[in-house]
Amino acid sequence: MSEERDPQRERQLHDRDMRTGKGAAAARIAQQHKWVEEQVSRAIDRGEFDDLPGAGKPIEGLGDQHDPDWWLKKLVEREKIAVLPLSVELRKEDAELDDRLDTVGFEAEVVRIVTDFNERVIAARYRPPEGPPLITMPRDVDETVAAWAERRAARRAAVQDSVEPAPRRRRWWQRRA
Repeated sequence: MSEERDPQRERQLHDRDMRTGKGAAAARIAQQHKWVEEQVSRAIDRGEFDDLPGAGKPIEGLGDQHDPDWWLKKLVEREKIAVLPLSVELRKEDAELDDRLDTVGFEAEVVRIVTDFNERVIAARYRPPEGPPLITMPRDVDETVAAWAERRAARRAAVQDSVEPAPRRRRWWQRRA
């Protein structure tokens, strides 16, 4: 069935477009590509595209097949994000935990960090294995805090031994002898 042109209907649509301005907007949108081309031409004439990084080189990954996760892979590559199985991640965190604790200044914060680590280790034991077996064990909180306190005391003693005491200054009210 072919559509017949209805002059009255066309006139109504034209009148409505004139009232709302939709016709003018549609015409502007239809001509927008010409405006964009004009702006690009002017920028080229001014030399704004000279010496851009990658000029004269092919665009990386342009000829490859479409990958819907391309942006995620670029993010991982750019930010150097390592996605590890939970067992390996916990093992790595366990190896670095003492160094992390040495940056903390309060015993309560050390207890919080060790408790959080232990909770995650225990929760990982109840999950099905995702990769290598989980061999990391929870840490004893009291022993870890005691070791942290010993390392902290040793660091403080080393700093005090390396710093010479400043000579005592005489106060203005003290007599000179």
